[in-house]
Amino acid sequence: MTLTDILNTEIWNGQSLSDLMTLDVLTSFAGSILGAVAMLVLGFFVAGWARRRIVKLGLDYEALDDTLFIFLGNITRYVIIGFALLFVLNTFGIQTTSIVAVVGAAGLAIGLALQGTLSNVAAGVMIIVFRPIKLGDFVTVGGQSGTVKSISLNYTELASTDNVQTIIPNANVWGNTITNFSIYETRRAEWVFGVAYDADLKLAEEVIRKTLLSDPRALQDPAPFLQVNNLGDFSVDFLARVWVKSSDYFAYQADMKRAVKEALDAAGVDIPFPTQTLIQAG
Repeated sequence: MTLTDILNTEIWNGQSLSDLMTLDVLTSFAGSILGAVAMLVLGFFVAGWARRRIVKLGLDYEALDDTLFIFLGNITRYVIIGFALLFVLNTFGIQTTSIVAVVGAAGLAIGLALQGTLSNVAAGVMIIVFRPIKLGDFVTVGGQSGTVKSISLNYTELASTDNVQTIIPNANVWGNTITNFSIYETRRAEWVFGVAYDADLKLAEEVIRKTLLSDPRALQDPAPFLQVNNLGDFSVDFLARVWVKSSDYFAYQADMKRAVKEALDAAGVDIPFPTQTLIQAG
């Protein structure tokens, strides 16, 4: 094959290589390339700007969930970049309809192969949209307890009370019962304090009440509850319930056990303990 034959061979849209090498065609092609590059640069710039604005919106307002707006920002970024790529392809005369069909078929095949992963992604979307948990919440999910550190499309990360990382697939989070200890602003702390049968019950009640309510973390509304609720084998038991802020719950409940014990001792109120009498035969 001679050089003339090569130059006259049709290679694209009914045009030969010699037709494509004319100055007008090369100028037009160079312009299309520059336009495509400019569109891609602009698309990535706008996509990044839109994502940052959406994420910042969630960070600026406490009432808005950060995780949801990070998710929406990422989706917006991908959509804008996708439209930019379609525009570039159309600039070069490429039919995007067939490409979309091929991508759809490939997506179906990949979806069938990755059903477990996609179920995690679908569950992640549900968690982010409906927000049964959010960053910073202390939760129990499927027997695992901890503070929510991150929620991605595939998994949720918890930090346990001893700061150990726990990774839970989102399908297990969405498909399990979720106990969220942080969703409400207040929680009710509860104790049972036992005193001896011969103790002054009125004095014991006053000591317990004063000790619990003198702490600034105790809330007066809802009203605290304190009364005898059980006559045990060795003690008269007081049931005490006090409302506190959720952030104070664990520390307050632990502190009051010791504080009430010391206050009862100081007031001379006996706290009984189980005893056994052994009788020696003979």
